[in-house]
Amino acid sequence: MGDHTPTSQTRLLGGTEQNWCKAVAGGTGITALALQVSKQPNVALFKKALQKLQNDHPVLNYMLNKNNSTSFNINPPISHDLPLNIINQLKTSELLRTLMSNGSNASLSPLHVILEHELNINEWCDHVASVGGLQLWFANVYTLPDKKWVLVLRLHAGICDRTTAVSLLKELKEAMGEGGGGGYKEKGNVGIEELIPVGKTKKTIWAHGLDMVAYSVNSFTLTNLKFKDAKSARRSEVVRLKMSTQETHMLLTGCKLRGIKLCGALVAATLLAAYSSKRRPRNNHRKKYGVVFLNDCRAYLQPSLSTHEFGFYHSAISTSHEVKGEETLWDLATKIYKTFENSKNNNKHFSDMTDLNFLMSKAIENPSLTPSSSLRTSLVSAFEDPIIEHSSDTERELGLDDYIGCASAHGIGPSVGLFDTIRDGQLDCACVYPAPLHSREQMEELIAKMKVILIESFKMNVKA
Repeated sequence: MGDHTPTSQTRLLGGTEQNWCKAVAGGTGITALALQVSKQPNVALFKKALQKLQNDHPVLNYMLNKNNSTSFNINPPISHDLPLNIINQLKTSELLRTLMSNGSNASLSPLHVILEHELNINEWCDHVASVGGLQLWFANVYTLPDKKWVLVLRLHAGICDRTTAVSLLKELKEAMGEGGGGGYKEKGNVGIEELIPVGKTKKTIWAHGLDMVAYSVNSFTLTNLKFKDAKSARRSEVVRLKMSTQETHMLLTGCKLRGIKLCGALVAATLLAAYSSKRRPRNNHRKKYGVVFLNDCRAYLQPSLSTHEFGFYHSAISTSHEVKGEETLWDLATKIYKTFENSKNNNKHFSDMTDLNFLMSKAIENPSLTPSSSLRTSLVSAFEDPIIEHSSDTERELGLDDYIGCASAHGIGPSVGLFDTIRDGQLDCACVYPAPLHSREQMEELIAKMKVILIESFKMNVKA
């Protein structure tokens, strides 16, 4: 990272990283990448590929430690191989039987069930540091009974935003291919706050105060999806929203015609589906919903970073939108996206970073500040851009059948987090939600309504 490479290998975490340590401890930000393969993994090659990732990216060797105050620091990188846990067929079958004995899980695939299982394993919930600190990522291989395997990487959000997860997976597949990968070696890692261009965060103390009051007051006016069980211990669950190649093409065409991105359409469909879930909604009865957009800041930092520089370099833009039930999907999507775009053009992804981090931290420490102590900060969160994937020869060599990547959200966060991927021209969106705050049945119904709303909107593409 040029002149920003740390002179000392030990450093305090930046404000955003500090917040993610608190959030992950509570259950939000555990990133899991689960890959199902139909060819027996070459364990030696897998270990070698993981070691290459560690060699190329020092942050993957960091250990997290809590210092004497209330903050956390990263220990110097240490030289060690990431332990690879191999779960045999017997233990995997026992685990699947246990997990699928829950009625709502019975219809899920083994890949889906294992992904949810991994999202809810939290080594970071207790910050009593072990000797040397806490490891920040893990690798497991599950052996399925039908000659299939599930490879899982689980990472702490402090070192892994969505871009990092995508690049890590890309580099892993390359390292396991014939070419062996390479060319991505990093020099170091610093927090996002140190790389924000001068002047982009400029805001008076008075403006900071006004914005925090506005965010706080606005949160009390927001409508939440109905809570099913706000008292029981929570876990993250996932519903997948999938579309055919033709449906995806029509959806992207509709976005392009209106000069907006896919995130606008997905968020609008979520709001309309949530509005329609109300009992006997009255005409013109307005409901206001919170929406959080996450955008990758690498290209806007100084110096700019490549997508292969690992860490957490996303920022959040918090917005709210009224729905009265008469809007078309495209009108609402355009309004939502333009609001986000305007906020970004006004540098709110940088200028509001401190305010949003502060409010997030206070909500984590005081859940009662949120409705029913639910820790819900919005109805939905979405990423500015989808992940675009195309099948490769390497994937075919590995026998890759399917994979899902997302992060947990049962601590602080939205009622539904959208992790959208367009894979070989087909939309595959992992929708993550906190259970039992929301039930699987409730979320499956919401996602089904979203899909209907999106498909019905295709009829308007010709009229646009």
